[in-house]
Amino acid sequence: MTVTYTARVANARFCGFSKLLLAWKGSIYKVLYKEFLAFFAMYTAISITYRFLLYDDQKRYFEKLAIYCNHYASLIPMSFVLGFYVTLVVNRWWSQYTSIPLPDRLMCVLSGGLQGSDERGRLLRRTMMRYASLSALLILRSVSTAVFKRFPTMDHVVEAGFMSREERKKFEGLHSPYNKYWIPCVWFTNLAAVARCEGRIKDDHTLKLLLEELNGFRGKCSMLFHYDMISVPLVYTQVVTLAVYSFFLVCLIGRQFLDPNQGYPGHDLDLYVPIFTLLQFFFYAGWLKVAEQLINPFGEDDDDFETNWLIDRNFQVSMMAVDEMYGDLPMMERDRYWNDSNPRPPYTAATLFVLRKPSFQGSTFDMAIPKEEMHFQPLEDIAENLEESGGRHPNIDLFNRLLSVAPSPSGFMGGALRRTSAQLQRLRQSPSIDQCTSDDDEDDDGSGKIGKGGSLPSGLGQETQSTVCSFWEEKSTRTPLLEVQFAAAQERREGHPAVKKEVRRGEEKRDEEWQIREEGRKAESTREETQTPVFLLPSSSQSSREMSTQSAAAIPFTSTHPSAFVFHPAAHSSLEHCSSQPAINQNTAPPAIPKPPSGGNKMSFLTVPTYNEPSRFRSVSMGSELTGS
Repeated sequence: MTVTYTARVANARFCGFSKLLLAWKGSIYKVLYKEFLAFFAMYTAISITYRFLLYDDQKRYFEKLAIYCNHYASLIPMSFVLGFYVTLVVNRWWSQYTSIPLPDRLMCVLSGGLQGSDERGRLLRRTMMRYASLSALLILRSVSTAVFKRFPTMDHVVEAGFMSREERKKFEGLHSPYNKYWIPCVWFTNLAAVARCEGRIKDDHTLKLLLEELNGFRGKCSMLFHYDMISVPLVYTQVVTLAVYSFFLVCLIGRQFLDPNQGYPGHDLDLYVPIFTLLQFFFYAGWLKVAEQLINPFGEDDDDFETNWLIDRNFQVSMMAVDEMYGDLPMMERDRYWNDSNPRPPYTAATLFVLRKPSFQGSTFDMAIPKEEMHFQPLEDIAENLEESGGRHPNIDLFNRLLSVAPSPSGFMGGALRRTSAQLQRLRQSPSIDQCTSDDDEDDDGSGKIGKGGSLPSGLGQETQSTVCSFWEEKSTRTPLLEVQFAAAQERREGHPAVKKEVRRGEEKRDEEWQIREEGRKAESTREETQTPVFLLPSSSQSSREMSTQSAAAIPFTSTHPSAFVFHPAAHSSLEHCSSQPAINQNTAPPAIPKPPSGGNKMSFLTVPTYNEPSRFRSVSMGSELTGS
């Protein structure tokens, strides 16, 4: 019988487990005392030999051997190997117990599902339940030594009443090289089908439930068979056993007390009994004995499973459930709390303290919340907050933080002003400065070159980072991003049938405005042909302060196209305009805006808000250009 001490440790008290140390049945003393005595006897024999039988030179050699063994004994991983092995064995031990087939669920389904209080119905129920018990007996007889000693042959099974003689003949007539514990389960299913045909099992759902319970019962029998067939790998068991035994064989020499007069480190004290070595042997060897006892719980050890008791209990309970208790119901009557809406069973004096404890209502039952946080909020405010939070991009806060740490535009403008001022100073000191070509030359050449030869000293003619926006119709192999986007958008707009008529009207209106502006430009260019050319740089008599005080706001500019940047080529080269191009004649008429073609390549214009007051031209372009063809 399994040693049970659960009631002795039901309540934790001072030295609660210490009372269990005196138990003998199932204890570590009973399991380990033989190995412990053998180890102590061997240690004592070696110690006596060292002290009284060896010569001095032999003692010196033995002492060096003892120090060597004690030093390298710690390299054996005792705790690591034993810990994993015992954990594996304990988990396997409990899984084997849960795989023992129990007939409780099957007998309840069989008693309620197979109807009939006559002799035929009673015979069907008892026979089917006996078949289930026979299947469990056959598998336990195959894995448990205790059960096999009780039923060594099939004659003992027949004599015990689990099988009739006709059934034994049928059983032995089925030839199979494998274990035939499953045959009674097949007999069970055949009888269930017969009962369904006879109408004793009312519907297919009941039959299905009955067969499912039988399959679960048979599955546990199969698990026991597989646990018996597949053990813990032998190499693992061998490694653990060799580790423990080799460790303590080394300790027999390494843990000897040596002569203190020799002055060996750690051997200042001479004791005859190695107390801590014996305790270490007790713990590690006892740990190995635990695994040895639990690796097969179907034996005859004190803590092995009581399989014979399980067979007796299961057979008696199952037969009672399907036979004597079938249809046997006590008379129904009203309970003593029939009219009580709050029934409270009574307590004895020993358990009266339970009534003084408050009933548990939940972990948040006593939670306190501030009053200002307990008011409901109007649903309108909640909806507005949800709309605002849904309209905001989830990364808008991160974008705002990045903008706050980015360089300010004022710092960039300051650097551009400093570079422009330095370039103007160098140009003023240079003796050979080309004069700027007139507007007529620009119109004739069709290019935006400045000066003779189209170059400026000190890198003013470079187009990498110009501080004035140029607007010349140069051929460019690069397609601006704005052009692509605006062109795609225009194509989508023009593709709509309702917009085509409006587009044609706009084109006709632009053609008329284009002709008017061209005629005005030609008339004004003829008036200015006699004017003197304007040099690129002001004369030496003209101070830089006079040049910087001129304002680009004085340049008259009117645009009929509200969404285009029109840059006056006569814009003054003051620092206020952020332009590195010198001032051209202010009286020069503004260049004509190229006519936006109605088809083919499209010219893009950067849309900006327009105002009624004259615009001030402050622009900085970072290597970008507006191109048209």
